Amino acid sequence: MSAHCDRNRATWADATPSIVRLRSSRVHHKTCPMKKMPYSATKGVCVRSMTYLYVQKRPTAMEWPPVEELRRREGVGRWGAERRSLARRRAQAVRCEGCNGSEPQSGRSRSWTRKRLQAVASPVPTTTKRVFTFGKGKSEGDKSMKSLLGGKGANLAEMASIGLSVPPGFTVSTEACQEYQEGGRKLPAGLWEEILEGLSAVEEVMGARLGDPSKPLLLSVRSGAAVSMPGMMDTVLNLGLNDEVVAGLALKSGERFAYDSYRRFLDMFGNVVMGIPHSLFEEKLEALKAVKGVKQDADLTAADLKELVTRYRKVYTEAKGEQFPTDPKRQLYMAVIAVFDSWDSPRANKYRSINQIKGLKGTAVNVQCMVFGNMGNTSGTGVLFTRNPSTGEKKLYGEFLINAQGEDVVAGIRTPEDLDKMKECMPQAYDELVENCNILERHYKEMMDIEFTVQENRLWMLQCRTGKRTGKGAVKIAVDMVNEGLVDKRSAIKMVEAGHLDQLLHPQFEDPSAYKDKVIATGLPASPGAAVGQVVFTADDAEAWHAQGKAVILVRTETSPEDVGGMHAAVGILTARGGMTSHAAVVARGWGKCCVSGCSDISVNEADKVVVLGDEVIQEGDWLSLNGSTGEVILGKQPLSPPALSGGLETFMSWVDETRQLKVMANADTPDDALTARNNGFPVTIRLLDPPLHEFLPEGNIEDIVTELAAETGTSEDEVFTRIEKLSEVNPMLGFRGCRLGISYPELTKMQARAIFEAAISMSNQGVKVLPEIMEFEHQLSLIRTVAQQVFTEMGTSISYKVGTMIEVPRAALVADEIAEQAEFFSFGTNDLTQMTFGYSRDDVGKFLPIYLSKGILQNDPFEVLDQKGVGQLIKIAAERGRRARPDLKVGICGEHGGEPSSVAFFAQAGLDYVSCSPFRVPIARLAAAQVVVVV
Repeated sequence: MSAHCDRNRATWADATPSIVRLRSSRVHHKTCPMKKMPYSATKGVCVRSMTYLYVQKRPTAMEWPPVEELRRREGVGRWGAERRSLARRRAQAVRCEGCNGSEPQSGRSRSWTRKRLQAVASPVPTTTKRVFTFGKGKSEGDKSMKSLLGGKGANLAEMASIGLSVPPGFTVSTEACQEYQEGGRKLPAGLWEEILEGLSAVEEVMGARLGDPSKPLLLSVRSGAAVSMPGMMDTVLNLGLNDEVVAGLALKSGERFAYDSYRRFLDMFGNVVMGIPHSLFEEKLEALKAVKGVKQDADLTAADLKELVTRYRKVYTEAKGEQFPTDPKRQLYMAVIAVFDSWDSPRANKYRSINQIKGLKGTAVNVQCMVFGNMGNTSGTGVLFTRNPSTGEKKLYGEFLINAQGEDVVAGIRTPEDLDKMKECMPQAYDELVENCNILERHYKEMMDIEFTVQENRLWMLQCRTGKRTGKGAVKIAVDMVNEGLVDKRSAIKMVEAGHLDQLLHPQFEDPSAYKDKVIATGLPASPGAAVGQVVFTADDAEAWHAQGKAVILVRTETSPEDVGGMHAAVGILTARGGMTSHAAVVARGWGKCCVSGCSDISVNEADKVVVLGDEVIQEGDWLSLNGSTGEVILGKQPLSPPALSGGLETFMSWVDETRQLKVMANADTPDDALTARNNGFPVTIRLLDPPLHEFLPEGNIEDIVTELAAETGTSEDEVFTRIEKLSEVNPMLGFRGCRLGISYPELTKMQARAIFEAAISMSNQGVKVLPEIMEFEHQLSLIRTVAQQVFTEMGTSISYKVGTMIEVPRAALVADEIAEQAEFFSFGTNDLTQMTFGYSRDDVGKFLPIYLSKGILQNDPFEVLDQKGVGQLIKIAAERGRRARPDLKVGICGEHGGEPSSVAFFAQAGLDYVSCSPFRVPIARLAAAQVVVVV
């Protein structure tokens, strides 16, 4: 296969067959600026002079030939060495600018060159860097590069730069993942060679080599997107082990450690990279422990672990029909592919969908040299938060496992001990850890989530990121950091998310003391709040029951990333294993879900769908209550009460109100709604008889309803039936409602106007300032003014009021300048404007909208998140035209969009004066309005 280049692009074709021998010719182009560069005269490719070059065709994960086969091929006795030097040689290959195919200086024929230069490796594009190294106080990236390096890679680079002990490594960029996904799941040309260059840099720093038994280098391969997605993508640890390397490692570090690392690698690689269920390896482990009569993994001897390795390799062979890959570079190649593939896994896609994470390029891949927490009692691993993520208390909050690796903590496979245990057994490393936490908080000005390992009393920092927290924790952390002088108020406003405030508005148990005799178990209070629901044992069942409108408690031995859909559907989560920083705990806190983890008193039989606690057996469908603040598991349904706003929240919201420019009001259909709105701190908009009439009719058997109505009104049942038939509509959402009711039945408009004016004057007489703003169609204006004058005369006083209009149909938005001549304010009814613009009936949209969302036809439910391209443009047009006709026109919106953060941001940027939303969403709207100001 020949190769070619032109002035615009160098294209180097893959070699065929997989391994070819390339003898370079010592000939030169007449105009080539590289005077000592051999090249192909016919194809214009310059290659640095070398006697032979072996070029490996870039394989896919399944195409990579076994190393034994490679060594049998033509003259490839030094295949491994040639592979290691390939990256260096590739860098020396240059494109000859200006090559035009003229004869070489030597005068040799083109046919000779074509025969001699038969295949060339694909080059790395020189315009984009895709592999970034870090370690030893130096980094090619920093914390500002999250979109390119992912959060983990950017923060590893940053920690290394500020002098913390970070294991050296390199990060493959998110853009490389994007190229991989868009290129049909194939590594981009040249990327593998770049990865090998990064590996060489790490080997040089560490003085060790991947696959070298005498100086073994083991690697971790981890994912890391720009937005934290805990547990959703893949990780491989201890990569680089095979039978030869483990023997060399055993000579240096002891047999038990070496074979413990090997069996962990076989399990993780088999599960993550090859898709073998973890349970198959777990069965072998539990069976061996039973035979040996031990309960803990740490009680197995080196000989036991050797036997376990043999059993694990057999699991691999039986599951895949082939031997475990022993070439370390092949292992690395396959692990990188697996991490890239995990970006598009069902669980990762579902997590991004649930959390509305969009616009990311992919995941980065972080490759680091391993440090080991499983080298005995002077080693360990842990996860911590620099402040309590549940309460916000300024105290290190975390867990630690002696003689273990990080995944044991994060995955919840073993229930760890409190961080104070580390303080007792490794005081020097603990003191350094505390200092590092202080450094990171001051540097990032945030509460941080940190993973670390201690190897033989030396501390290594493995990861840091902004810590996920509950609503209560978020508000306290923000307020405390302002009081400490660490951040200003504007920065604090950015630290609290809309979802955090939403959590604070959720109910708690009415009286915790009333259920104490029904507490059947106590676990770890992993995520606060109260949850009451029916027990289910699988994520699929949780989603199915939730779809039926049932509240469910998901009960698992331990959760895994595959459970993410069920965790989101459940109102609460209960696990038998796992700590405060396990997968279940971290994800639940991020969503504000109540979670009790590590409840070791219970035995979960997921196959039979029962939970056993002593003599108590809880079956699927039974009711449980969880107190995520105390860890209590309570039998039956316990009553809940509305939440109370804390003093810290009041302080925080005062900063929000000082900052925001957009006014926020609450909609109220009932007196209770109005009271809730006042408790949440805001003015009230009273909703009149606007909905379709069918929404006011009771549900039930029509004959019973008719009988009841006839008795109450003193009319015959026939008359009631006739009126119901007359008022029935095919599509009531677009029918007889709003101003159409007032035009047809003027007494409705008069009655409501009178009630408003009488109540307003009554409150005004008590010293409460009331400014009624009544929204009606122009036709109703004279009726309202007449009623107002009548009430003022009757009550002997008057008040100021305004009359405006709702803009709920596209035509009204387009003729807003005409409407503004009479209306003193506009209120956009975004719910109805959305349904009229899309032509979707809110009553029927549920039949097809989920399909639209799943197929990507719509990115969001337009009734939840404002359609800025369509409905949003109508709002802008109406506001601009209305203000041209009436410059002092007040413009706002009324609807659930007024409490959705991204929609509120749009309204603020569009220049609206206010938003109005349901009472419980008022604090969220206030925060969103302030965040628009502070992020500018």
